[in-house]
Amino acid sequence: MADNLSDTLKKLKITAVDRTDDSLEGCLDCLLQALAQNNMETSEKIQGSGILQLFASLLVPQSSCTAKVANIIAEIAKNEFMRIPCVDAGLISPLVQLLNSKDQEVLLQTGRALGNICYDSHSLQAQLINMGVIPTLVKLLGIHCQNAALTEMCLVAFGNLAELESSKEQFASTNIAEELVKLFKKQIDHDKREMVFEVLAPLAENDAIKLQLVEAGLVECLLEIVQQKVDSDKEEDIAELKTASDLMVLLLLGDESMQKLFEGGKGNVFQRVLSWIPSNNHQLQLAGALAIANFARNDGNCIHMVDNGIVEKLMDLLDRHVEDGNVTVQHAALSALRNLAIPVVNKAKMLSAGVTEAVLKFLKSEMPPVQFKLLGTLRMLIDAQAEAAEQLGKNVKLVERLVEWCEAKDHAGVMGESNRLLSALIRHSKSKDVIKTIVQSGGIKHLVTMATSEHVIMQNEALVALALIAALELGTAEKDLESAKLVQILHTLLADERSAPEIKYNSMVLICALMGSESLHKEVQDLAFLDVVSKLRSHENKSVAQQASLTEQRLAVES
Repeated sequence: MADNLSDTLKKLKITAVDRTDDSLEGCLDCLLQALAQNNMETSEKIQGSGILQLFASLLVPQSSCTAKVANIIAEIAKNEFMRIPCVDAGLISPLVQLLNSKDQEVLLQTGRALGNICYDSHSLQAQLINMGVIPTLVKLLGIHCQNAALTEMCLVAFGNLAELESSKEQFASTNIAEELVKLFKKQIDHDKREMVFEVLAPLAENDAIKLQLVEAGLVECLLEIVQQKVDSDKEEDIAELKTASDLMVLLLLGDESMQKLFEGGKGNVFQRVLSWIPSNNHQLQLAGALAIANFARNDGNCIHMVDNGIVEKLMDLLDRHVEDGNVTVQHAALSALRNLAIPVVNKAKMLSAGVTEAVLKFLKSEMPPVQFKLLGTLRMLIDAQAEAAEQLGKNVKLVERLVEWCEAKDHAGVMGESNRLLSALIRHSKSKDVIKTIVQSGGIKHLVTMATSEHVIMQNEALVALALIAALELGTAEKDLESAKLVQILHTLLADERSAPEIKYNSMVLICALMGSESLHKEVQDLAFLDVVSKLRSHENKSVAQQASLTEQRLAVES
């Protein structure tokens, strides 16, 4: 076989130059046969023979041998070691040109060849994108949708190219959404549908394409799949139900596509998604709650949903998952409630519906994602709601859990949200009882640490809460403030040029409030605050400069 192959390669060199199609075809058939028997060995021989360079000149539209040459390239490019030699031999450009051919076999083999050469190489795939293959392939899909092999080739190519961010803009400028939805509707076979899904998922990450897919009717197809598969216990049906409902949620992440499907809360899609929440299928419950969280991304939608009873549905869902519940469903339902609680008008309605009680049932959860959303929901609910903040702030179990979570160093999100909720309980309740509960539970040191956060908003929230503590319950908190080194921290914040104006302002307000404590007053005097504060009188921010003058007077009088 080795001798035959060598002879074939020699003969091929001659016939490739002479362009005698019959002899050329015979040589190409021999090569394809040899590749079928031992691909790797034959590929090595081809590489060694120097014949690759000749292939570029054989990739011409009018030759009857073009499909076979492209087929050989596709076969040898299955080997990783042959891909760079194919590029070096200048095969990419003539192959891309061949995508304009009318011959279906040439198109199929060309697509395979390009796919194999560029397999797993983002730089080569990016090169193809720059050469404009995306619009060409989308056009091919439309023209040759009856050809199963060509359709599959296009889908594989789309799947690979769609992973590159640079492809999304090009895809968005074609009618890919329309073509894929058309193709999707025709597929009865599970595997074929899965191939289309694999292209849809990465494309649907782009907001413009999300909207195009919605307009092309993808959502109706997905709802139909959900309806067909919901009661099946076949593994492939369960997988397809998950893929369809996940994709549905992904489409709702785009603002325009989400609003189009919401249709003022009257839309068929929104109504169908609502019906998923009371379902007995965990995947649908999850998708339903995530969809509501996505619909709840603007005040108008949130107000409409709360007025139309969504809160009760979500609380019922949470109730079904309290004991050994599904963590992803808990997380999704809490996410939805958190978003719904953002508009001011919804807070009181949700509080009177009993949302805090429903949420507090998950206080014992050991799952950080659930803890994180639980904290966020409570924080949104008590914003400017004094009574609710006081009620929660006097709940010893809650406050003790918050203090515990303030030390969750492995989970920065949970730690941050716990600190923010502690501060919010004080800021919104302005209640002595709440402050006492937090002091008794050991929460003061965490609020002091929060004042050194890298996030200005958190620093600020901490300083405002600490100022309220100093104004309302300084005697109770004095020892804790001292051992947490609050005065030294305030000195650092004021001396640091990088501190934001509001941080400097609130630090000075707090310094004045601490003067009521003998021991803290002494610390302030020992640290020469006057020097730092007097420099701030000329601060560019008027409020800071004014507060510096007031603080300086207070320090001077008290000294």
